[in-house]
Amino acid sequence: MLLKSNFVTKNKNVILYGISLAVLLFLLKWLELRFIIMSHAFEIYAGIIALIFTGLGIWLALRLTKPKIKTVVVEKEIYVEKPENFTVNQHELAKLNLSKRELEVLNLMATGLSNQEIAAQLFVSVNTVKTHSSKLFEKMEVKRRTQAVEMAKRLNIIK
Repeated sequence: MLLKSNFVTKNKNVILYGISLAVLLFLLKWLELRFIIMSHAFEIYAGIIALIFTGLGIWLALRLTKPKIKTVVVEKEIYVEKPENFTVNQHELAKLNLSKRELEVLNLMATGLSNQEIAAQLFVSVNTVKTHSSKLFEKMEVKRRTQAVEMAKRLNIIK
């Protein structure tokens, strides 16, 4: 304890001088900062305004690009009674210009058979079935067999 008080009394002037220099340095830095702010006030205000408008632009872009209407798709089964006596729509059949074999392939597709099963039932190769299918899709302007079957049923070409 005696050592500490002896140290403080001996170096009292040095400690006070150090503290006053630190306060003076702090005061000068604060004045320098105020001077920088004052001399560059226009740039600082322009930067703040630019940041505000950037934030406003981002917010507005997000609001404008967000869809206002949500689309809800509801699937519902509709039961349609099929007439007992089905007749092929010859007009649509002639319009599509389907061959007899393509019509057979379409009917077998409608029953859910694969290309291999259709080939076995018609006694032809799988490549022949694929050729008939691609010609059928081209004539009906569809891309998938489900689309072809659905369109054929809608046009009363198949049962």
